[in-house]
Amino acid sequence: MLDDDRIPRDPPTPDVPTRLRRAGAGGVATVEKTLAVLEVVADRGGATAKEVSEVLGFPLPTTYRLLQVLVGCDYLVHLRARQRFELGYKLARLGVSLHRQVGVPVPVRQRISKLHETLGTASYFAVYRGSDVVVAHVADCATHPRITPLNFGFHEAGHATAFGKILLAAMSREDAAEYLDTHGTERLTSTTITDRDELEHHLAEVSRRGVAWEREEFVPTKACAAVAVHDASGAVMGAAAISTPDREVDRRRAAEVEHALRSAANEISRWLRTG
Repeated sequence: MLDDDRIPRDPPTPDVPTRLRRAGAGGVATVEKTLAVLEVVADRGGATAKEVSEVLGFPLPTTYRLLQVLVGCDYLVHLRARQRFELGYKLARLGVSLHRQVGVPVPVRQRISKLHETLGTASYFAVYRGSDVVVAHVADCATHPRITPLNFGFHEAGHATAFGKILLAAMSREDAAEYLDTHGTERLTSTTITDRDELEHHLAEVSRRGVAWEREEFVPTKACAAVAVHDASGAVMGAAAISTPDREVDRRRAAEVEHALRSAANEISRWLRTG
């Protein structure tokens, strides 16, 4: 079984990089460019200055300057012999801090793992975090792997994921509209619901049934289902979810999935009330 939560408990607190701290309000554009450089290096698994310059359209001298800022702050390392830049070690500390802030209690992780083992599916726990719907824990294996984008911290496409629909359905009409105004309803596949009126009707059905399904709306050939998890006050704070090949979901399998999800979500909700 694979698990996202094997991390140290007490990472050091990172300092605010001096050069970025000094940027001030007038340096917002420079900070944005610097972060764009960091993202290109991360997305490409390392890059030369020329590659970063070409991707972003920045002049090469500007690109070198931004890369050196990131190297000086330990967010990147410069492999001189290969003339490449790769991610630095300070990012690992930031990742550890993020895991701590989006912490999932051990009993919840164990229950999501049990859901994975019971159904033979990748299983997820997603939570509200600010205005986002965030994947906080994943349990999967080589035989039943997660959908590729659904790693810890994924917080996009709430309109097209089952756990996103659960949390959208629990919002007030105004809050859901604000979320969709901000995040949009991008068409990810031929079956993604992008029409706001159709989506609102769909979310009302999710609220009525207490379970959300999406079949090839997020990723072709995949289906996902989710059920709400409630906090001690009774409010929806997250969702237990699974993903599986769509071809495997007939009526009998759907009923089995829904039963297992409701059981897991109810147990997690009870633990959150009493734990």
